Amino acid sequence: METQVQKVQKVLVHLSGGNAAAQCARFVQSITGHFGGQDETQVGCYLDNNRFILSQGAGQRVPLKRPAFCPFKHLSVTQAAAIPLDVQDRGVDVGVAVILQTANQRVLLTRRAAGLRIFPGLWVPPGGHVELEETLVAAGLRELQEETGLEVELNDVSPQILGLWESAYPARLARGSPFRHHIVTYMLLHCPHTHQELQVCLRPDPAEVSACLWVDRDLARSIVGGADGEEGGLQPPPPPVVRVTEVLPDGALRGSLLPGAVLCARAPAEGPDVERVSTGTKYALGLWLDSLAPRQSSSTAGGSC
Repeated sequence: METQVQKVQKVLVHLSGGNAAAQCARFVQSITGHFGGQDETQVGCYLDNNRFILSQGAGQRVPLKRPAFCPFKHLSVTQAAAIPLDVQDRGVDVGVAVILQTANQRVLLTRRAAGLRIFPGLWVPPGGHVELEETLVAAGLRELQEETGLEVELNDVSPQILGLWESAYPARLARGSPFRHHIVTYMLLHCPHTHQELQVCLRPDPAEVSACLWVDRDLARSIVGGADGEEGGLQPPPPPVVRVTEVLPDGALRGSLLPGAVLCARAPAEGPDVERVSTGTKYALGLWLDSLAPRQSSSTAGGSC
């Protein structure tokens, strides 16, 4: 009897433990929790035959984190069983988000278009799904070009994985059962051009991007200071206003001012979401700041994957 080999349809997360073969992660399981039950851990990661392998040992060691309110951390057996089977069968998708660092140490954030199904109106780095046969870096460069029009050559960047983020949508169980589950790789790319040089080349896709923003270190510190799920004032306080580039429906660009407090807003525990920098992006900006001034005790890994 011949064995039928199921054709791989998309890149999914696989979990490896010990000498056992890597198994496709289940949609309803917490990936971060699988590696010890804490909200942050260190894992090995690598791509192999269109599988994104996470393990305790093999591969490049990088930080993996989930928010304290991650739905997959709190999902009960009953709630998991109630998720439609077609959603459960999706597995855990693999995404990459580009932290594009310019020669004058700015990074690019984009505001997701209001018409997008997941995370509309939130500020995030350019990024998206990893497609079949792509490397993480190639996927990031492709998504960067598709969303912003910026074409950056692989030979011009020094790719480095900052960390992994476990993402769910909706982001809280209070907003409904999750129907999207991703592990997002935050990929730092060192670009040889300044943000002023790149700004003139911006051609964002209005179907995906409604605004763009170049973040410097001071603003990043304020954004990171407003960590979701934490109390207290922002340290340092954000600037009163921040200059952003609005993307009009026809693709035209227009300069605008945005209150700095909007970018530092925390994710509301209840009710509808608000315009803000996403929780995962705050995590990535913190890792980026650490990379600019590494501490001797820092365990953040470098290199490409």
